[in-house]
Amino acid sequence: MILSDFDLINYIKSGRLVIEPFSDEIVRENGLDLRIGDEVCILNEVNTVLDPYDANVDINTFYNCFKIDEIVFEPRKIYLATTVEYIKVPPELMAFVELRSTFARMGLSIPPTIIDGGFEGQITIEIHTSTFPIKIRKNTRFLHIVFSKVSTPIQKPYTGRYQGQRGVRPPKLPIQ
Repeated sequence: MILSDFDLINYIKSGRLVIEPFSDEIVRENGLDLRIGDEVCILNEVNTVLDPYDANVDINTFYNCFKIDEIVFEPRKIYLATTVEYIKVPPELMAFVELRSTFARMGLSIPPTIIDGGFEGQITIEIHTSTFPIKIRKNTRFLHIVFSKVSTPIQKPYTGRYQGQRGVRPPKLPIQ
């Protein structure tokens, strides 16, 4: 069952779903629009092999992270970005992350992304760019999050490696 604006507002008012900072303008008909934050990483073009099983990998070889007020997404690149909002998802919900359709129509895309029940943190999202540069300012409503109620509360809520993350988080290595 997908939650409506009515359901989402009640979840937020009850404190079961936490969105910080919260603004009424992010509530949509069947989801929440989250804003792009002030930190972005671009994936570097390198010939070094990334071995995700090696605990000694210097992840900074592969990612260049920086603060922004605005960014020009260069053509045919991959970026990581964060949301302004820090969220806490209760164990009876999960969420699907989508790009707002305006940005998809500009040629931007994101891979399928799920937020697990029990997750809390800012969202790090991967962005694939268009064939032309696109300028985006921080605090722009960028992602649309659709929440769904699971059939029964999750018995083992998310407690993974990205729990509590703030800012952009490149992959934590080694993978397990």
